[in-house]
Amino acid sequence: MQDPYSVLGVSKTSTDAELKKTYRTLAKKLHPDINKGDEKIADRFKEVSAAYALLRDKDLRAKYDRGEINPDGSEKGFAGGGFHPHAGRGSGRFGDGFDPEEIFASMFGGRRQRQQKGQDQNYRLRVDFLEAIKGGKKTLTLENNKTLNITIPENVREGQKIRLKGQGGLGMSGGPAGDALIEILINPHAFYRNEGNDIHLDLPITLEEAIMGEKVNIPTIDGTVAMTIPKGSSSGRIMRLKSKGATDPKTKVRGDQYVKLQIMLPSEPDADLEKAIKKWAKDKKQDVRSHIT
Repeated sequence: MQDPYSVLGVSKTSTDAELKKTYRTLAKKLHPDINKGDEKIADRFKEVSAAYALLRDKDLRAKYDRGEINPDGSEKGFAGGGFHPHAGRGSGRFGDGFDPEEIFASMFGGRRQRQQKGQDQNYRLRVDFLEAIKGGKKTLTLENNKTLNITIPENVREGQKIRLKGQGGLGMSGGPAGDALIEILINPHAFYRNEGNDIHLDLPITLEEAIMGEKVNIPTIDGTVAMTIPKGSSSGRIMRLKSKGATDPKTKVRGDQYVKLQIMLPSEPDADLEKAIKKWAKDKKQDVRSHIT
């Protein structure tokens, strides 16, 4: 073993407090639990711990400074073979009962846990509107090219997090891995929107369909269904398709789909339509704003 002062990188005049501070810094950096699988660092940790164990013992330090013992704690003139100044004074500890594991534990505020769960890791995943409503499977590729297979639950909400157990950071000292937390972001749909478990749709209809009534095909999340527009329907009229909404994840009851009618006039002026409307308006006076004046 080398000179313990050199091993720790301190001077022979260092105080006990300075020795302890230096050792704590080195032990925190070199501890085997932080450097798993690195035998060189493990040997360095043992060397540092042995050096500190000798120097923290006032009697042993004084003997070493007087040249009475070797750096490994053996008496001058005898082969070393390792620092064991504590023979008969406590199992698994150095010198006066010093245990490097206790020093390491104190750095983290108390008794050290042999196993520590890894950190949870957070990710974001964008899904389409219909994937969020109906559920499905998605694959998320991480920066390290690892892929996570994710099951999107039915009727997932914006900002909801999906927990994948054991897919986060590695644990310490054989502890379990952390979890992956997947935050869901939902792309808006071209014409659907949802409010709770209900789905809303603005439906364009022609002037003829509004006046005469007509059976039309309505898109839903399950496909198209036929719906009859009543005669004389105005823009803004809302019709309900029962149980055509999203499924409540707790009760499993489906919401409804609400269809709001929007009358669309021809994109270009139509002389015949204008003539017919003028004739109708001349004979049928209609006051549609009396309730707001």
